[in-house]
Amino acid sequence: MTSYRIALIPGDGIGAEVLPPAQQVLDAVGHRHGFGFHYTSYDWSCRRYAQQGAMMPADGLDQLRESDAILLGAVGYPGVPDHVSLWGLLIPIRRGFRQYVNLRPIRVFDGVDSPLRTAAAGEVDFVVVRENVEGEYSEIGGRLNRGHPDELAVQESVFTRAGVTRVLDYAFALAATRRGHLTSATKSNGIVHTLPFWDQLVAERGAAHPRVTWDQEHIDALAAKFVLDPARFDVVVASNLFGDILSDLAAAVAGSIGIAPSANLNPEREFPSMFEPVHGSAPDIAGRGIANPLGAIWSAAMLLDHLGHREAADEVTGAIATVLAKTDVRTPDLGGTATTAEFTGALLELL
Repeated sequence: MTSYRIALIPGDGIGAEVLPPAQQVLDAVGHRHGFGFHYTSYDWSCRRYAQQGAMMPADGLDQLRESDAILLGAVGYPGVPDHVSLWGLLIPIRRGFRQYVNLRPIRVFDGVDSPLRTAAAGEVDFVVVRENVEGEYSEIGGRLNRGHPDELAVQESVFTRAGVTRVLDYAFALAATRRGHLTSATKSNGIVHTLPFWDQLVAERGAAHPRVTWDQEHIDALAAKFVLDPARFDVVVASNLFGDILSDLAAAVAGSIGIAPSANLNPEREFPSMFEPVHGSAPDIAGRGIANPLGAIWSAAMLLDHLGHREAADEVTGAIATVLAKTDVRTPDLGGTATTAEFTGALLELL
């Protein structure tokens, strides 16, 4: 029987509470399909930073390198600045393992009310493809004259032809397997160098994918259209910053950021890819047993798909849809009273 090596990084807060449900789902569906998982857990977190001065050890990437995939819970906790936790763990993994595609599916499920009356279940179903390793989130820059009246901060964006082209090709290829339409997020009317370059490369790659129609929207107008007409979108491709913001907005449109998944993909499979729910560590509810496990479980479904088990992945997302559509089992963030364990049990029963 095939056994996959999965690295677990529970992280902080509710991260440790949502990964066990994801493991239970993986084990259940894997057992039925004839494959299994071997898990190795790592205590890399803000707690570790507080105790040892680093989110993960210096050889952390080497420890993860032989894994088939990484499943992460959540990172962040009061007392540790967010840029410390992000740049001490997530970004080194994403960049060290060339996880240049951040994939975030958006779907309005039957049984989960969107805050938008026009966002109906079965109609809103799109994917945000975010460039994940360069763009606006570069390390180039610094601060000068700290504490003086003329203090300044400089942050450089980095858009490379290789980096933009590969994420565009991934997005166009994905659109070709869906409804055949791609929307590019830009702001080339105001950002004079990097975004016109982005637009140029979109046009070049669009010509190489004739099966896909495409358009582009300025980020401000696009954010408005996510709210006014989310059903119009199929695949949305965006730079690191734009994709980050748009995908969180889209998750809110879908009804709850607590159910949103994401994948940090190395499409060439030279390195392990990492899967994580979009929600944060939620320290206000940590330890109460009421965290919504759906974001982690849906992320686990994406992990299955990445490992080549599309049927198993579809069974998991199908079970998610059925629980939401045909039962009233809900965690508090969705208006219910179920605990994490109760919600997971209902989903496992369907599986």
